[in-house]
This record gives sequence, structure tokens and C-alpha cells, in this order.
Amino acid sequence: MARDQIDTQHIQSRDELVAWFEAGCKAPSKFRIGTEHEKFPFTLEGHHPVPYEGANGIRALLEGMQALNGWEPILEGSTIIGLADNIGGGAISLEPGGQFELSGAPLMTIHETCAEVNSHLTQVRDVATPLGFGFLGLGMSPKWTLAETPVMPKGRYKIMTNYMPKVGTRGLDMMYRTCTVQVNLDFASEPDMVKKLRVGLALQPVATALFANSPFTEGKPNGFLSYRSEIWRDTDNNRAGMLPFAFEEGMGFERYVDYALDVPMYFIKRGDTYIDVAGSSFRDLLAGRHPAVPGETATVSDWANHLSTIFPEVRLKRYLEMRGADGGPWGNLCALPALWTGLYYDTTSLDAAWDLAKGWTSDERQKLRDDVPRLGFKAEIAGRPMLELAREVVAIARAGLARRDQRDSQGRDETRFLKPVEESLAAGHTPAEALLERFHGAWAGSVEPVFDEDAY
Repeated sequence: MARDQIDTQHIQSRDELVAWFEAGCKAPSKFRIGTEHEKFPFTLEGHHPVPYEGANGIRALLEGMQALNGWEPILEGSTIIGLADNIGGGAISLEPGGQFELSGAPLMTIHETCAEVNSHLTQVRDVATPLGFGFLGLGMSPKWTLAETPVMPKGRYKIMTNYMPKVGTRGLDMMYRTCTVQVNLDFASEPDMVKKLRVGLALQPVATALFANSPFTEGKPNGFLSYRSEIWRDTDNNRAGMLPFAFEEGMGFERYVDYALDVPMYFIKRGDTYIDVAGSSFRDLLAGRHPAVPGETATVSDWANHLSTIFPEVRLKRYLEMRGADGGPWGNLCALPALWTGLYYDTTSLDAAWDLAKGWTSDERQKLRDDVPRLGFKAEIAGRPMLELAREVVAIARAGLARRDQRDSQGRDETRFLKPVEESLAAGHTPAEALLERFHGAWAGSVEPVFDEDAY
């Protein structure tokens, strides 16, 4: 989850909110790739969750990372809750249950973003191993109950924890027991944003299937391949989902602003203090009549923070966030940005991806999104099996990466980063099915080996 914004400039009109989005438009030569991934810390002995406090806790990890990489601490009061690379633009933050997130810097190529991931995971391991813990890349915590999962000391999470049970049945699971990998990508103009948003929403279930990696809950198979994706179906449907309006005539920044204004707020932040305003209206804040801050109008920070509490399958900020994939093994952390970069940053591929999806109805898109967490490659849309669709999507992405022709120092292009998903497609099963096969076979019905075999 993103770091809270700090920009106290006041906003007083809907037009200024629209202009805020428009300021995200970039020339294609300025397009960047920002990769984010979350992972579960666990004790090497006993495979328990890692608390925040204590000599061998998350705080100690953050302090060790700071000593190693020299990044600036992100503080809430006097409590360290993350680190920021103020030069490169990356950050490390904590999810509610201690999930450790790298929000990568905006970089030019998949080679660079993958090198960043590799460097980060090496650093994390160097600091965490002496503290007695490791990290696991899965979409869902495979072993621990909600009660066993620690709570990180962040004010916004306290407000969300109180609010979630009022609006869905699985919000606390989402917060405390899931991990994702996502990529943030740019748009050139409003029409380019709309096209990319539509392609991203329509094809997000393809990414969910390709990266499905959360088949276990509390030590047992949960009946899903991506339980993380299933959890989102009943977290808070006022702020999640497939955004059917994005496919309607007249879609643009204004339409997204109107959608965001209607999503209930979680909090208003003033200084270090989070004011719980869960369920209230941003429109009231914009008009200067919010009862929590009488007479105050909204700031840029308020708007940016509010947008970060909206969770559709593709989220619009000043870039687009692809939000459909489970956390996974090391190689998959580079495959996810490669997939979407190949689709988005080559116009031929973007056109081909839209041609695949443009004939689908809203109901067909929704059904695919609903079926994929359980069925993976066996889901269908408009009579087409997901496995066949996913193969075509990955081939389109591969062609886009080949045309981009971004080479590393050894002369290799970015297509090699698609290898993990191409192997899944060749085998015809998702990463989750590979885990289940081991669970029912070599692991003899125990999830414990996942902490050894699939740790970073």
C-alpha cells in the first residue's frame, strides 16, 4: 500500500481533481515501469509470523535495512513504518499484517526493474537471516489464522480494521493475510488512458490465472487457486471490482473523478494524526463542509490518499496500477511487469489486446473475473477457454516486448522475463496447481515445506 502523500495545496473544485489526473499524461519516451511486490516474513524456526516489536521483529528489519541502504526512515510519530529512497524514488512499506512491500522506483526497462527486485531481495535476506526470519512469496498466508497474525502500528490500518467488517466478510483477510505483485504503467493522453484501462480491466483475470498462487489457508487447501482474488469479491464492493462504467461512452478522467468522489472515505490525515471518517463523503470535504474538519477544504494530499483507498482491479492514479496478480516466487515478480509492459508499451500489442476483449459484454467480463479464482485456466469467456486466451495474451505481450527491443548488457531483450508464465501455459496449470500437486504428493498433506522450498 502506497506511502501517504504530503501536499497541503488546497483543492476546491471537481475541475481541479480532473486536472490532477491529466497532469499524469506523459510523452511515450517518458513512460516508466514501477513494480511493487509484497511478501510474508516468517520465523525460520517454527514458521511463525514475525511481530513488529522485539529484537528479532519487523522494526529491527527496517532499522537493519536502513543501515544497509541509507534510505530515509518513514515515521509515524516516532515509530518507523517504512523507508524511502528519496533519490531513486523507491520505498519500503508495511502492510497491515507485517507483509513487507517494495514499491519500486519508476524505471525504463524490465531489465532495470528486475535488477531492482533482485537487489532488494538480496538485501532483505542479508538483514533478515541473522534475525532468524525469511520471506515467502504467496498470494495468501498459507498457515496462520487471523488471530495469530500480527498488527502493524499504522493509524490508517486501525481505521480500516474497524470499518472492513461493516462492508464485507473478507476485508480483514485481505488486509492481514494476502500479498500481491503489481506494476504501475503510464499513459500518454486521456484516450490512451481509457484504452489501457479497458484492456487492463478486461484482461486482468488473465493475469489472475497466470499468477494464481494462493491455494492454502490455515494449513489446508481452501478450494481456490487464487484465494486472494476470491477475497476481493467480498471485501468492500463500493471500492473494488471491474468498473463497468469504464467501458461506457464518455469514459475519461471526469468519469473516474465522479466514481472516486462517490467512494466512501476512510480517513483524513492532519500532521501525523489519522481522523477516522470511515463511510463519509469526499464531496463534503471538497465543499468545505466535512464535520470532522469544519471549514477546511480538501488538499492534494487528501485526494491522493483517498485514491489510494480505492481498490478496483485496475486503479487510476497519475498512472495505471495492475492489481490482479498474487504474490509469487522470485521469477514471477519480473514476469508480471513484463506481461503488462509488452501489452501497454507497444501500440500494435495494445491494439491486438483490445481486439481480443472489445466484444465482451460487462456480464461476460464479470463472470470471468468471478470464475478465475476457482477455475484458473479452466474458466471460459464467450466460449473461449482461459488457457487458450492466456496463451494468446502472452504471445501478444511477447511480440510487444520484442518490438520494444530493449537490450541488457548481454544483448538479451525483455522477452526472457515471460519464461515463468510461458512454462505454466505449456504445462497447462497455474502455479497454485503445482503447489497443490506437491501438497498431495511429496509434502504428504503439510504446508510446512512451502517455507523451505518457496522462500526467497
